[in-house]
Amino acid sequence: VQVEESGGGLVQPGGSLSLSCAGSGSEFRENAVGWYRQTPVKQRELVAVITASGSPNYADSVRGRFTISRDNAKNTVYLQMNGLKTEDTAVYYCTVGPLVAIVSGSGSVSWGQGTQVTVST
Repeated sequence: VQVEESGGGLVQPGGSLSLSCAGSGSEFRENAVGWYRQTPVKQRELVAVITASGSPNYADSVRGRFTISRDNAKNTVYLQMNGLKTEDTAVYYCTVGPLVAIVSGSGSVSWGQGTQVTVST
């Protein structure tokens, strides 16, 4: 399944951004979707994941600030990011596949090209 991220950009600390992950086909609707982020100096981090049935889960670093949701009619998953901090700066990647594969970061998953989020004054 192909996926494409959008919505990144530059925002000041405390600001908000909304990322979108648009997918194709029934595979997108039938699988979990996760958002990873990575910087040149940090290990890749899974920040949020949503199951095919819509159950979300979050990394401790973003819980209470980020919200993941999905609209299966539009084959799109969203990541609403509020209260952004400088440490949220990263390239954010959308990934689609079985939940176990997304959480482990390996296995049969599809990846987007990523979208840059920069939080800075």
